[in-house]
Amino acid sequence: MTTTVAAPAATEAPAKGGRGRTVGIAVLLLALVGGGAWFFVLKPSGAAEPKPGEVVPIEAIQVNLAGGHYLRLGMALQLTEGAHEVDGSQALDAAITVFSGLPVGEVNKPDIREKLRHQLQEKLHERYHGDVMEVYFTEFVTQ
Repeated sequence: MTTTVAAPAATEAPAKGGRGRTVGIAVLLLALVGGGAWFFVLKPSGAAEPKPGEVVPIEAIQVNLAGGHYLRLGMALQLTEGAHEVDGSQALDAAITVFSGLPVGEVNKPDIREKLRHQLQEKLHERYHGDVMEVYFTEFVTQ
C-alpha cells in the first residue's frame, strides 16, 4: 500500500501590499517633503540678536581696591533698540560689586580687565532685564 500525500493547493493568496504599499510610500514621501519644507522655510528662527540703541554715559566713580589703592571707573551702557531710559545707579552698584577689593596689579592686566568687564556685563544684563547689551569703559585709572 502506498500512500500519496496531496500537494497543497495551487491557489496562493495574492501578496499583500501592492496598492497599500504604494500609498504608504507616497505618504512617507509627502511627510519627508513637508518636514523639509518646514525646516528650511517655515521654521521659526531662534531669538533674533538685539539691535543696538542709544549709548548712555554713566558718571565716573571711585572704587576702593585692595591695599589702599583705588580705581576711577567711568562707563557707558549700550542699550538695545527700544530700551527705555535706564537708571545708572544699578550699573554703578554692579561695578562696585565686581571691582571692590581687587588687587591693583590684577585690575591692570588687560586679560583680567576683559574678564571683569564680562562679569559686569552679565550682572547688567540681569539687572536691566536684557536692555543693556554692552558696557564700555570710558575711564579706567588706578592709583
